[in-house]
Amino acid sequence: MARYTGPKTKIARKFGEPIFGPDKVLSKKNFPPGQHGQNKRRKTSEYGVQLREKQKAKYTYGVLERQFHNLFLKATRMKGITGEILLQLLESRLDNVVYRLGIAPTRAAARQLVLHRHVTVNGEVVNIPSYHVSAGDVVGVREKSKSLEVIADNLAGFNHSKYPWIEWDEAQKAGKFLHVPAREDIPETIKEQLIVELYSK
Repeated sequence: MARYTGPKTKIARKFGEPIFGPDKVLSKKNFPPGQHGQNKRRKTSEYGVQLREKQKAKYTYGVLERQFHNLFLKATRMKGITGEILLQLLESRLDNVVYRLGIAPTRAAARQLVLHRHVTVNGEVVNIPSYHVSAGDVVGVREKSKSLEVIADNLAGFNHSKYPWIEWDEAQKAGKFLHVPAREDIPETIKEQLIVELYSK
């Protein structure tokens, strides 16, 4: 149930990207936080670059260290390219799928909707954000929650065609998870190979 609850703009500025969603401060201060933020930094070591990429992935998907490491171990046991499989496992988390469906504006908001029992998988309420969504599963808004203003506002005008691995049914307020996304379809700018190299040390 643990998650990062610290200052999000600070983290976004550290990576120079709006990893938690649109950020007004980041557009004005696109440099690292702290009194030396605008100074030229010394060259980061290879380990530092790899660690930074892992932290970026963890913050982006809202996963803490132990859970992230367990996902990596799971990815190593599966057939295929480990880095890509790791990202696909992260994309298959229920909170992330809810975010991709446009039901919530951020992954943190999606996590909250799941925890508050507003989301169903195949018609059954699921309140576990890390729940693994499989191909063919239908993720939707609970009947009682369809009238919630926050959900209606998020879905208004949302472009579902951005994510070809999801099929949205507007009438049912539900989306079918067709298959795990290919790496080229995942929009996150994460260099997953650096994470694999870090864990392989």
